[in-house]
Amino acid sequence: MSDTKQTEQIAAGQGFIAALDQSGGSTPKALKLYGIEEDAYSGDEEMFGLIHEMRARIIKSPAFTGDKVVGAILFERTMDGEIDGVPTAQYLWEKRSVVPFLKVDKGLAAEEGGVQVMKDMPELDALLEKAVAKGIFGTKMRSVISAANPEGIKAVVAQQFAIGKQILGHGLVPIIEPEVTISIADKAEAEELLRDAILAELEAVDVPVMLKLTLPEVDNLYKVLVDHPKVLKVVALSGGYSREEANARLSKQTGMIASFSRALTEGLSAQQSDAEFDAVLAETIDGIYQASVAG
Repeated sequence: MSDTKQTEQIAAGQGFIAALDQSGGSTPKALKLYGIEEDAYSGDEEMFGLIHEMRARIIKSPAFTGDKVVGAILFERTMDGEIDGVPTAQYLWEKRSVVPFLKVDKGLAAEEGGVQVMKDMPELDALLEKAVAKGIFGTKMRSVISAANPEGIKAVVAQQFAIGKQILGHGLVPIIEPEVTISIADKAEAEELLRDAILAELEAVDVPVMLKLTLPEVDNLYKVLVDHPKVLKVVALSGGYSREEANARLSKQTGMIASFSRALTEGLSAQQSDAEFDAVLAETIDGIYQASVAG
């Protein structure tokens, strides 16, 4: 079962969860934002090597510690990698006091009924066994909601919770992430439907899960989930909002903390000296931390 100290750190939530889990499709984009163009590498191995170096640089940076970063979500290749000869998840917890999570989904199915459920995960049990062996605390998996369609939203949430129970069966804590697209006209309605669908599914859960939700249109819409006994923590995704807007929205949500990816790496570059890189990252971490504890 998951480590008690790690559970306490996440439940107390004095900080935020760093999402370092961009996978194949979004890696070139993440590297480009970091100042590494696509012509600087050839093939997946080199590309993933460079993104691992970027993530290792973030994790080793002085500001990246459990004082403000309570957890970090890893991509499978990052979990399989090492930092200074120590497996990544072990390094995170033992050297940085940051609780390690693993992204487990295999991407999204085609849109149907205004939503995208997750693709099948036939090898999930094997991946979860590996995660347990590597010292992972919990998992994350993402679906997408792009319309206030009651049936579609129910289908997304039902799938998330069904797989969540499979994950709980391995002693890991699932982060259930049904992302609501920020640009849709009926976002507020979709969020109400989502909240109600999650409340219904929580009735059938024995042990607490975590939720990762788009910052809502109505402040504290998710407070009922934050306070729910079956919810360990509710974290917010930035979902394409700028860091400034994401932080401003987050600071108005009581009890929610951040779990940002793009907003975390904004302004970092491969060309920066370590001193410059560390200074930018420290400022970013502090801003996201302040917004997370403000609510």
